[in-house]
Amino acid sequence: MKNRLSIDKQVVDRIYGHGRGSVFTPIDFADLGSGASVDFSLRLLIKRGVIRRLRRGLYDYPKTHAEIGILSPQPEKVAQALARKAGLRVQPAGALAANLLGLSEQVPARVVFLTDGTGRKVSIGRLVIELRKAAPRHLALAGKMSGTVIQALRHLGKAHITPARIATLRRVLKAEDRQRLHRDARFAPAWMRPHLQAVAEGARRA
Repeated sequence: MKNRLSIDKQVVDRIYGHGRGSVFTPIDFADLGSGASVDFSLRLLIKRGVIRRLRRGLYDYPKTHAEIGILSPQPEKVAQALARKAGLRVQPAGALAANLLGLSEQVPARVVFLTDGTGRKVSIGRLVIELRKAAPRHLALAGKMSGTVIQALRHLGKAHITPARIATLRRVLKAEDRQRLHRDARFAPAWMRPHLQAVAEGARRA
């Protein structure tokens, strides 16, 4: 019983530590005990209303809104949890990448992540997450802000990268991300590099 209570406490402490909005799978608790023990703890937390089961083997500690109620999970948190479970890399792409950086107000119903694993689609309610298998060169910056910037500009296209959008990137990116963008520009298409350098320029002078 003591060991059972210890595992339950460690699981819930880890969930609380990551905070509301976190998404996880049983593998995120594999170091705490056996698979059966972790599954028991998760089922108990679902019963108590602490966490939510999104689909088989995928859970979240949901955020709530005073008027709307329980909110949907963030697509990037879902994709990261799936990637951890399978030992894969994922990179936001398409309209999602542009939206995350404030370059587009479009919130797609189907969001795309590039991955080095098998392509598939994951549905959670009305949200569809597409994991799209990509060449290694498109995942060289997976997990870095530079990768999201490159994918966002790729989605917008050369003709739609305006001074206003460059200014938006310079405003929303942290100085360290802009400095890294200067170093990571070599992974971008040639046509995009001047735009990336323009975003990074102020951070370099600083």
